[in-house]
Amino acid sequence: MCRDFLTDSPLYDITKFTTLDFPQNLASIFWFCRCNMRCPYCYNTPIVFGEGVISIQSALDFLATRQNRLTGVVLSGGECTLYPHLKKLCQEIKKLGFKIKIDTNGTNTTLIKELIQENLIDYIALDYKAPKQRFEEITKNKNFNDFMDTLIYLIRADFTFEVRTTVHSSLLNEDDINLIIDDLSSLGYKGVYHLQNYLHVEDTVGKTEQQKKEIDISKLKEKIPLNFREF
Repeated sequence: MCRDFLTDSPLYDITKFTTLDFPQNLASIFWFCRCNMRCPYCYNTPIVFGEGVISIQSALDFLATRQNRLTGVVLSGGECTLYPHLKKLCQEIKKLGFKIKIDTNGTNTTLIKELIQENLIDYIALDYKAPKQRFEEITKNKNFNDFMDTLIYLIRADFTFEVRTTVHSSLLNEDDINLIIDDLSSLGYKGVYHLQNYLHVEDTVGKTEQQKKEIDISKLKEKIPLNFREF
C-alpha cells in the first residue's frame, strides 16, 4: 500500500459511534476537511476552513479495532468527494468488512459513478441545497448541473440513497421547497425527501441569524413522501 496515502491527513475528526447517521447500521463518521460550497447555515466551519489532523493510517487502525462491533462508516465533511484518494480509502475500508455511506453535495458526479459501479459504497445522502434559480446564491457554487447529473444518475441506477435539504426560512421558503418537490417528482425519485430544520449555532459559515419563524409545512406539496427532522 502506498505510504504517502497512509500518511495523508485529510480528516478533521472521527465520531466513534452513531446510531442515527447510517440507516440500519451502527457506524462511525469520518469528517473530511474542505468544501466547495459556502452554505451560510453550515455549522462545520472548522471542517470547511480547517486542516486535516488525522491520517488515513490512524483512521484505518481505528476501524480495525471496531470490526464485529460496528457495521458501517460514514464519509462526511466538508465534502468528502474532494479528497483525491477517496476511492482508495473506500477499497481499504471494504477490506475491513464495513459498509460505506457518503454524505455529498453531488458535484463530483464522475467519482460517485465510479464508487457505485465498483461496489465501493452502499448508501448516499445527497444534499439538494436549493432550486436551480437559488442554487448559486445559497451555495456560492455554480455547479448545479453537476449536482443534477448526479441526482439523475442515482435515480436511474436504482441505488439506495436519500435526498435532503436543510431549511432556514430566511433562505428557503415554501415556494422554494415546492420547486424541489416538483423536480424530484418529475424525475421519478421514489425515496423519502428529508427536510432538516435549521438548528441555530453562533458559528456558521455565513454568520446566519436564528430563524424568526419556521416554514409552514402545511403549504408543501404531497407529490412525494416527506420526512421532517427537528421541526
